[in-house]
Amino acid sequence: MAINKDAAQTEEQFIDSVKVSLDDAEKLLREAASATGDKAAELRESAMQSLRRTREALYETQDVLLERGRRAARVTDDYVHDNPWQAIGMAGLAGVLIGALICRR
Repeated sequence: MAINKDAAQTEEQFIDSVKVSLDDAEKLLREAASATGDKAAELRESAMQSLRRTREALYETQDVLLERGRRAARVTDDYVHDNPWQAIGMAGLAGVLIGALICRR
């Protein structure tokens, strides 16, 4: 349960971070559009840096999520190999439940 809370907090922090970074980049690009000369170039560069940081954060999050997915698949595979009949029973039950839901519509 603590893992889910940590994951939820991390997810919220990440989303907030991306929103702030994108808002900053948008604000800087608006300012750059109205500015001229060196100031415009400076503002555009700041916006690009903000976008690069956001992209890096997205890539890092993607890597973490892929690793978690691989770990979950590995654990599931180990469980199925250790408990084949329970896995067959759960798959059958899931099939019955999905079939019942489909037939209700």
